Amino acid sequence: MAIPKDARIQLSPEDIPKRWYNIAADLPNLQPMIHPVTKEPVKEEDFKAIFCDDIIKQELSKERYIDIPEEVRDALISLNRPSPLQRAYRLEKYLKTPAKIYFKREDMSPLGSHKGNTALAQAYYNANAGIHTLTTETGAGQWGTALAMVSNLFDIKTTVFMVKGSFMAKPLRKTIINTYGATVYASPSEYTDFGRKVLKEHPETSGSLGIAISEACEMAAKDEHTCYALGSVMNHVMLHQTVIGEETLQQFGIGEIEPDYMIACVGGGSNFAGFTFPFLREKMAGKHKDCEIIAVEPKAAPSLTKGEFKYDYGDTAGMTPLMMMYSLGSQYIPPAIHAGGLRYHGMSPLVSAAFDQHKISAVSYDQTDTFAAGITFARTEGIIPAPESCHALKCAIDKAIECKEKNEAKTIVFNLSGHGLLDLYGYEQVLEGTLPKSGSD
Repeated sequence: MAIPKDARIQLSPEDIPKRWYNIAADLPNLQPMIHPVTKEPVKEEDFKAIFCDDIIKQELSKERYIDIPEEVRDALISLNRPSPLQRAYRLEKYLKTPAKIYFKREDMSPLGSHKGNTALAQAYYNANAGIHTLTTETGAGQWGTALAMVSNLFDIKTTVFMVKGSFMAKPLRKTIINTYGATVYASPSEYTDFGRKVLKEHPETSGSLGIAISEACEMAAKDEHTCYALGSVMNHVMLHQTVIGEETLQQFGIGEIEPDYMIACVGGGSNFAGFTFPFLREKMAGKHKDCEIIAVEPKAAPSLTKGEFKYDYGDTAGMTPLMMMYSLGSQYIPPAIHAGGLRYHGMSPLVSAAFDQHKISAVSYDQTDTFAAGITFARTEGIIPAPESCHALKCAIDKAIECKEKNEAKTIVFNLSGHGLLDLYGYEQVLEGTLPKSGSD
């Protein structure tokens, strides 16, 4: 039997993109970040306490393309780049839909998710700058895992502040981060002034990404040889992740695929931006006019669908610049859900601008519905998705069912941002009938 050419579209290592795409060059009317004290647009020197020079330049850059250093590009091979684009034939059959469903496989990285794409770049630039230690936050643990591993490649020590709710629910994340050589603390912690303050005021808190960011930034700011690295939200992170979308565009060409829907989950924005921004560049240039680009978020932290587009802090302590973004408020602590990587009060300024300009749309789901989609995918395609990725999957399934009801043979493409093999407690709760709802509408 001949294998269809779109069953699994592979690229060769030579096809790893040579440039990152910076959508800041193409989105009009972007508002600058504001210094929290002077209330003036931030300057390069304002970031020097926490970022190295190359990262600062990328964060503020308006260049459309930035070359990927050869050492970074070569190392991306070890993260299983380029990643496959695969068709979900068995899911299509199960749903009895005329739609075609494709998924980009970021789950096949040895780190388990897309997070290594920017971790590798950030570790490289910091090592070149002579930095010996990086601090960071992590929600569900995928980002902390990625930074912990790639730091070994550049002889950098890493300290991870992991949101307490996830730290307690996902103990094996601590194990893998420690195995990679990093130190991980439950946040809020006793290791920073802000962590101690939060614990004093809210001793039973499950924590939040905003709190963990504050702790990581505080630790970096106190040591000139320590810098802060982050896995989402800011422009340079969106930039590094565009290797995903640039590969996907090549695969569309090989498979003669014209998508009607591009779908990815969204918390801070990194996998969504990486997957969709290169495609959005093409759409803004007049191609793919009928394709809808959909960001899928949790009902526990619905910044796009229920937040306000305003200047807000990226962290809880108010240490970051003020960013123009969709936000639920920097003091908002989302209910504890298994998709810890999506438990963030705000949204990437670039993703926020694209949403405000009606270039993308957004939906939100309760975790009970997204885990049900994950189980369906596991039983049809054999892959257990990360709780975060289940949000994109749920939307893809909904669109496929709509196609069935309307008898429309549309093409749906979603980003499988990571696997869920370290998130099985959530699946266990589903199977036992004890999974709680997200806790916010």
